Amino acid sequence: MLNRREFLEAIGVSGAVLTLGFGGLQKLMADGSVTPSAGFGPLLPDPNKVLDLPKGFTYRIISQTGKPMADGLLSPGKQDGMAAFPGPHGRVILIRNHENEYPWRPLGPFGLLNERYAEIDHSKLYDVRQNNMPCIGGCSILVYNPKSGQVEKEFMRLLGTERNCAGGPTPWGTWITCEESSVKAGDGYKQDHGYAFEVSATLTPELEQAKPLKAMGRFRREAIAVDPATSIVYQTEDLGDASLYRFVPDKPEKLDSGKLQALVIKGGPADTRNNPGGSTQFPLNKSFEVDWVDLDDVEAPQDDLRFRAQKQGAAIFARTEGIWTGDDEIYFACTTGGPQMFGQIFRLVPGRGEKPDTLELFIESHDSDLMQNADNLVVAPWGDVIICEDSNAPHKRLVGVTPKGEIYHLAKCMYNSSELAGACFSPDGKTLFFNIQNAPGLTIAMTGPWPTA
Repeated sequence: MLNRREFLEAIGVSGAVLTLGFGGLQKLMADGSVTPSAGFGPLLPDPNKVLDLPKGFTYRIISQTGKPMADGLLSPGKQDGMAAFPGPHGRVILIRNHENEYPWRPLGPFGLLNERYAEIDHSKLYDVRQNNMPCIGGCSILVYNPKSGQVEKEFMRLLGTERNCAGGPTPWGTWITCEESSVKAGDGYKQDHGYAFEVSATLTPELEQAKPLKAMGRFRREAIAVDPATSIVYQTEDLGDASLYRFVPDKPEKLDSGKLQALVIKGGPADTRNNPGGSTQFPLNKSFEVDWVDLDDVEAPQDDLRFRAQKQGAAIFARTEGIWTGDDEIYFACTTGGPQMFGQIFRLVPGRGEKPDTLELFIESHDSDLMQNADNLVVAPWGDVIICEDSNAPHKRLVGVTPKGEIYHLAKCMYNSSELAGACFSPDGKTLFFNIQNAPGLTIAMTGPWPTA
C-alpha cells in the first residue's frame, strides 16, 4: 500500500500541493488541479467587488480610513492586528492596531498637516519626533453593536508609537500591541522603539498612558500569544532570520518584570526555514522537544537580540508573524518559509512545567493557489486556524485550515491588492472581524453559518 508521499509522487503533483499535517488530503480533479475538501463551499462573486464569500455569508464595512471619530481625530489607515473583547449590553470592544510611521502622515489620525494634533493630551504619548512631529502608530477602539451591525463609537486609545503591526489578547482582558520597528532615539526620535504596550478595553474616548513593557525585550516585534495556564507570553519577530521568544513574568498577569528567553530545538535542525539553498531540511509533522535559553540585555541597543540568541543555539525562522493560542497549543505563521517561500504554520505545545514544550511544522505551502504568505492568524472557536494572506498576488484571501490539516478558502479580497490583517472573532463567535489594510483601509464584520464550537 502506498503511503501519502508515495501516492502524491506517483501522480506527479507532490511539488504542487500544500503539504498538510495529519495526512489531510485535498480533492484531485480530472484536470490535475487541487481543490479544498473542507470549509464552507466555493467563493461566490461579489457584485460590489469587495469580498467573494461562500454561500450564506455576508459582510459589512464598519470603518474606513479618514472618517471622523468621537475624539475629534480621523480614523487612521494601515489597519492591522486586532482582538475583540466583551462590552456591556452585548457590545463588542474591538481594539485595532495601525501600522503607521512618521512619513505616512496622510494615513494618521491628525490630518495631513497635523491640524488635529491639538485635540489630544500630549502627555499620554509615548514619543514625539523632533520639531514636535507626532509618531502616528497606535491603537484605536471601535464599539460595535452586533444587533444593529453598526459602530457606535470610534476613537484612539494609544498614540505616540511606531508601526503597531500585530499583537494579541491576554486572558485577563487586555490587548498587547507590538511595534514592528527598531528605530532608536537620535534618529529623529526621542525614544527607542521596538517595544510592546498593554492596552485596556474601554467605552470612554480617552487616550491610555503609553508605557513600554521593556522587560519583554526590544526587537522588530510582530505579535504575541499568552498561555492562559501560565501567563507566559510567546512573541514573534518579523525578520527573515527571526528567533521565537517567550517572556516568563515574575507575577501572573504582570508584564513589567520577568525573564526573556529564546526557543532552542532539541535533536533537530536549528534552521526551520526550508528556503531555497538552505543547508538543512526541517521535517514536516515531526514533533521536537524544545528548550529555552535565557537572554540578557533585552533592550538590545544594538538590535542584536536574535544574533545573541542564535549564538546560544536558538532556532531560526522565516519571518515569524501571526500567533494565536488554541485550546492547548499555539499556532504561529512563518510568512516566507518553505522551498517556494509561500509560508509555513508551526504548532507549539506548551508543557507547562509537567513535560517539555514541543514544536511541529504543521503546514508548509508548495502551491500559491492554496496558501501564499500567511501573516496574521486566529484560532476559530471551533478549532480551525484562519489565516490572513500578505503576498504579491493580486487578490489576497482568508484561508482556513482544519485541525486535520485540510485547507479551504473563506474569503477573497476583490477590492484591491491589499493585504488582509487582524482576523479575530467576537466573544460569542458569531462575527469575524478583519481588515483590508490599504487604499483606503477598511474594517470588515463578516457573519454566516459558522460551526458550533
